[in-house]
Parts: sequence; C-alpha cells; structure tokens
Amino acid sequence: MFDKSTWIRLPRNVVVGHGVVDDTVEAVANLHLHGRPLIVTSPTPRELAAERIAEDFAADGEDPVIVEVDAANFDAIERVIERTREVDPGFLIGVGGGKPIDIAKMAAEEVDRGFVSVPTAASHDGIVSGRASVPDQGTRHSIAADPPLAVVADTEILADAPWELTTAGCADIISNYTAVLDWRLARRLKNVPYSEYGAALSEMTAEILVDNADSVRPGLEESAWIVVKALVSSGVAMSIAGSSRPASGAEHLFSHQLDRIAPGAALHGHQAGVGSIVTAYLHGGSSSHASRTSGRRSRAGGERGMWLDIRNALDSIDAPTTAADLGVSEEQVIEALTTAHEIRDRYTILGDGLEETAAREAAEYTGVI
Repeated sequence: MFDKSTWIRLPRNVVVGHGVVDDTVEAVANLHLHGRPLIVTSPTPRELAAERIAEDFAADGEDPVIVEVDAANFDAIERVIERTREVDPGFLIGVGGGKPIDIAKMAAEEVDRGFVSVPTAASHDGIVSGRASVPDQGTRHSIAADPPLAVVADTEILADAPWELTTAGCADIISNYTAVLDWRLARRLKNVPYSEYGAALSEMTAEILVDNADSVRPGLEESAWIVVKALVSSGVAMSIAGSSRPASGAEHLFSHQLDRIAPGAALHGHQAGVGSIVTAYLHGGSSSHASRTSGRRSRAGGERGMWLDIRNALDSIDAPTTAADLGVSEEQVIEALTTAHEIRDRYTILGDGLEETAAREAAEYTGVI
C-alpha cells in the first residue's frame, strides 16, 4: 500500500520588479490578510522602504506598527513577540536583509500570524525559505518556520544595496551545487530522505548564477532580477524538500564553524562560497575537461571540474575565493574544515571528520589558502 504524503508550504504571491515596493498593500490584500500590520525592520531598511510601506498602509485605513531591531538574536525575537502581544497585529512584515526578515519569520511562527517578506538586499535565500538563521553565543542556529505568504522584491532597491550583500547572496546560491552533492551522498550512504525535484531545482538555481555570472554587476536592476529569481527558486527547493538539504551541506557547516572560530570576519554567503570550492574538490578530484576549458560543469567533465567552475563564477562577481579574501587566516580555514562535521548531525563529504593533511591539501590545491 502506498502511503507516502507530503505538505509543501510555498509563498502564494511573489512580486518582483521595478518599484514593486509600492504594491505591498495590494499584495497583502490579495492574500486576504486583515488587521493591523506589524513591520519589523532595521535602521537603513526603515528609511529605504519600511516607512514608505507604513505610509501606504495608513493611507489604506490601517494603523501600522514599526518595530526596529539591531541584531538577529533570540532577545530581538522575544521583543518582537512581546510587541505582537501588545498590539495584536493581523500579520507581520519583515523589511530589510537577513536580520529583520528572519526575526519577523520566527515571531510570526510563534504567534501564529501570517508573514510577508520585503527584502532590501539580496543577501540570502531566507527571504523566501522556511528557515531562519539565528546566532546565539557563538553558534548559529537554523530553525524551521513557515515560509512567507508573499515576497515583494523591488529590484530598484535591491540594485542599490551594498554590492557585497548581493555577492553574498550569489555565493550562497552557487554553493547549492555542493549541498546537493552532499544530499545525494547521504542518501546513498545513510538512506536520508531525498527529493529528486528539490535537488534538481536547487542545481538549476545554482546553474542560473554560474551561467550568468558575467552579467551580474553592481547597480544593474537586471542583475538584481537574476539574483532574486535564484534566491526565490532556492527557497522553494527547500520547501519542496521539507528541509534545508537542497541548499545546505558541508560548505554551510564550514561557514557556521568559521562563525565560531572567527566571528564577524565575513558574511555567511561568502564563507559558504569558499567552503563550496573546497568541498566540490573533495567530491570529485582535481581536474577535468570542464576545468581546462570554459565548458559548463553539466556539459563536460561532471563533478570533477566543479570546484574550478565555482571559483571562477565567484571570482567573476568579485566574491571571495580565498582565506585572505574572507579576512581569516589559513590556519582558521584548516581548523574549520577539520571540525565542521561537529556542527550538526548531518552527513556530508566531511564524514566523521576531515584529516588535517587532507584539508590542507584540498585548500592549497584549490587556492583557498
């Protein structure tokens, strides 16, 4: 008897384009959300978009509340939760980068309210995923939550965001390549649940950015459009899979471990990108036709040349590719590679730990150190 079932939660509306922040009220109305909006934001996004959105809701007859947060931590989440209990909003809106959106997502989950995501920086796929990342006492926690009911991504605002935030989002997506390799490995060796559809969508998402890396440039709305499409697609892949597996493997464990070893040194997406260079090498070796020519990984050479394709794509968008670019030492990279498996119980190419000599060889061969 076939008894398999799944429950996939996806955004109902995704609004992307020039000036669409002005369509936020309409996007919410289309969801049939009612009541007072509570807007979670931080100082710069407040000026860029949150005040504007609040004015539009006020003109529509609502009385919005703005809560400003400075950091993504459990104290900030609790403060937003307390505020929701005071004002009893009909729904929450996260306006900003990773911090406000993750905080709003977690608070909405706790108080059982709808959540709308309005990113002002294309820095990570949390703008649409059902995961929130919260640092606490040197450890970054990835926590499940419902994905947003709607995403409103204004490419005019995103194109003006600091370029390093956009490249961090790109690197985060490009690292999906190795996350999927780890997922397949875990399925073969540990029989973990696996979704062909989720894996294929995640790989396609990474390919979008690798194939278009030469056209992703600062200040261009067309570039913001490409990056947002990829971020949305990655978030959907995670919703389909019901886990972060399509976008989080050994490269993310490496990033989280670097957060412990060298807190604040670099952005998460940049660290995941560099981690992906090394873990792609570990998955397949050192050379292939793909690494000797400009051919794409999927067309020539398979996985064995992927590390060079990843490094070239990151380099093309001015994202870090070395320890020095990240602002960390060679020894910190080696420490992160050899201890990253301790972060969580998730089987990856790192297995039960990468031996130091092997870690150093991989990091040196790929140019990371």
